[in-house]
Amino acid sequence: MRYLPPLLAALALPSLSLAGAPEVVNATATKSGMSWRFEVTLRHDDTGWDHYADGWDVVDVNGHVLGTRELMHPHVNEQPFTRSLSAVSAPDGTRTVFIRARCSVDGWTGPVYELELSPEG
Repeated sequence: MRYLPPLLAALALPSLSLAGAPEVVNATATKSGMSWRFEVTLRHDDTGWDHYADGWDVVDVNGHVLGTRELMHPHVNEQPFTRSLSAVSAPDGTRTVFIRARCSVDGWTGPVYELELSPEG
């Protein structure tokens, strides 16, 4: 019985959620005039409205958020899924960005995805 309280405490931790961290599995960037369009593919074991991938960011090497894509609903039956974000401005000379994903329970977790920007787009 002495293991019951620690077990109950561990079960209450949100980091032990079944859906896990969202993962960026692919991303592309296309130059469009003076801005960029990003296509990002995420995988997350969405369980419904209680736990789903709810957004992703484009971040520069200095940690500045260049753009955020909000995801307004779960994608339980659509995995992985791709969404885009247009009109993202990056400072001149930016050649590398990072894509990070967020879920409604655990927030910004999981590995970031490194993406090289080509000046030709």
